[in-house]
Amino acid sequence: MDITSIETYRVARSRADLALASGEVLIAGGTWLMSEPQPATTGFVDLTGMGWSGIEVSEDGLRIGATCTIARLVAWAEGRADDLPSVPADWQAVSLVPDAANALLASFKVWNTATVGGNICRSFAAGAMISLAAALDGIAVVWTPDGGERRIPVAHLPTGNGTNALAPGEVLRAVELPAPALRSPALLRKIALAELGRSGAVVTGRVDDDGAATFVVTAATTRPAVLRFPELPDAATLAASVSAAEDYYTDPLGSADWRRGVSVELAARIRSELAGAAA
Repeated sequence: MDITSIETYRVARSRADLALASGEVLIAGGTWLMSEPQPATTGFVDLTGMGWSGIEVSEDGLRIGATCTIARLVAWAEGRADDLPSVPADWQAVSLVPDAANALLASFKVWNTATVGGNICRSFAAGAMISLAAALDGIAVVWTPDGGERRIPVAHLPTGNGTNALAPGEVLRAVELPAPALRSPALLRKIALAELGRSGAVVTGRVDDDGAATFVVTAATTRPAVLRFPELPDAATLAASVSAAEDYYTDPLGSADWRRGVSVELAARIRSELAGAAA
């Protein structure tokens, strides 16, 4: 789409360039910004000129630069990027990366352009990178306009369907996924009303080395619902917890009751698979 309100475009090369003038917005992949009119926007500031590393692997875990494309992240997870560090052999939960990417209602062309940071910052309930990061205790590294930075769990970043906790002038710099979560067996399941429709519910589950279990509901709720248990819960406990989660919502792609019901079912299937794997 032609965005006819745009009068200026500049590439950010330094942190100082991220200070926005009236009417300017940050752009990286721009897949949402270019999808509909932006009448209040008169200028784009391109983050891709910052030269941020996309994928960094360390003993502490995985650091994903905000401008890393979804295609690049998937290629790394599937071992198809020779110029990137290898996936550690014991990081079982990396299998969630392509599953989360496939939960996007998007073609490969969008994958090649859309960024991890953009998907998270847009903060739609069905944001697949939010599902991934929340499932693995991801931390958002946020640059503040005073030159500092703060860290916030990605699960706490969305405040509603399309709104988030970023203050004016703040920029998502990276997402960090901790190694303990990456070493855990983890599963993602999704459902939509249409075979190729936007996710109506996405549920993830993982079991850590100490036996603790984490289930996360996204897409069905306006904000991620993170449910933690000291051990893999029994079926009734899990069903009650998922059903009682807050912020199930209704829109043309599904009613709140339907989203709640299918989330309970998806969580039950994940629980059964995780229990079988541990047996």
